[in-house]
Amino acid sequence: MECLFCKIANKELPCYKVYEDKDFLAFLDIRPLNPGHVLVIPKKHFRWVWDVPVKSESSPNISEYYIVVSKVANAIKKAFDTDYVVSLVFGEEIDHSHVLLIPRLKDDGHGTAIDLKNIKELSDREMTVAQEKIVKQLKNQ
Repeated sequence: MECLFCKIANKELPCYKVYEDKDFLAFLDIRPLNPGHVLVIPKKHFRWVWDVPVKSESSPNISEYYIVVSKVANAIKKAFDTDYVVSLVFGEEIDHSHVLLIPRLKDDGHGTAIDLKNIKELSDREMTVAQEKIVKQLKNQ
């Protein structure tokens, strides 16, 4: 199986990386629902978030995963000056465990709930600026 996220984790495909450690990677979604929309994935392939082990000595575990999700979400909050970061777990488009983190912004066009069809067209420069803002906040944690 050709997994897009495995290719990104293995550096076979580029991404706008905001966080990386030995087990996890967080990067901007190239089809963002808002600027700063990040995907957090384990580097090891798991089909679903709930497939990540509760305890494991040889692979990442779900507690470690959500510590990273929390770090990144809090960095997004500060980077985009919002108290509202939506976290979603779908796993339908890409067959690799991922958590979506989407900052809610004033007048972001989503209404009271995230509209999954409201994809923003961001330039490379806008993506890079969002990436830099989040990375800066992660370094300050």
